[in-house]
Amino acid sequence: MDFAFGAVVLVAALAVIFVALAFIKLVVRLILLPLLLIKLIAGAILTLIVGPVVFIVAAIIAIVLAAVVLVPLLPFLFVAGLAWLLVRSNRRPAVA
Repeated sequence: MDFAFGAVVLVAALAVIFVALAFIKLVVRLILLPLLLIKLIAGAILTLIVGPVVFIVAAIIAIVLAAVVLVPLLPFLFVAGLAWLLVRSNRRPAVA
């Protein structure tokens, strides 16, 4: 029975501690709210400045990677084009 009472007291003490810490956290956040707003504004400005640069760099990287993948396939495209020309030249022309 003593252990159960001790557990209840422990849970109650933890609840009081958590409520007190939540109150302290709320007060600290209210005090630091102007700094949080400054951080938000600075982050937004930085995002507006850096965002387009990152987009341009990502587009350049995508174009380079596409070229790296497609350039080795050019001989196959050339052979396919020749085959297409060969097949097209052997067909009868459409009725005029």
